Amino acid sequence: MNKPVVAIVDDDPRVLASLVELLESGGYGTRSFLSGEALLASGLEGVDVLITDIGMPGADGFELRDLARQTNPQLPIFLITGRHEIADQQRARGIDGFLRKPFDGHTLLAAVRKALDDRQC
Repeated sequence: MNKPVVAIVDDDPRVLASLVELLESGGYGTRSFLSGEALLASGLEGVDVLITDIGMPGADGFELRDLARQTNPQLPIFLITGRHEIADQQRARGIDGFLRKPFDGHTLLAAVRKALDDRQC
């Protein structure tokens, strides 16, 4: 059986590398991108989960969420942020998870697993 693939978008290379390591240690395949534009150029074909930072130059996490929902309404999407603005939480509706940095890796892995399990029901 193939590993579920998680696309990760974050403009901070350290955060991106950390998320890749965490998810791969949890048994997931990963595709990582330093910008929303790089993800859009690659496409979401074969992606089972999207994890994206909210605050990035260019296409931000909200734009990526909206575009992903157009092509795959059932795709589990998690938004992550280092900001602590209530407005971000309100705009984050229609996603599977909203996590503030720093967050617990076990919490993220459990949330990803639950979102995938829920999609298979």
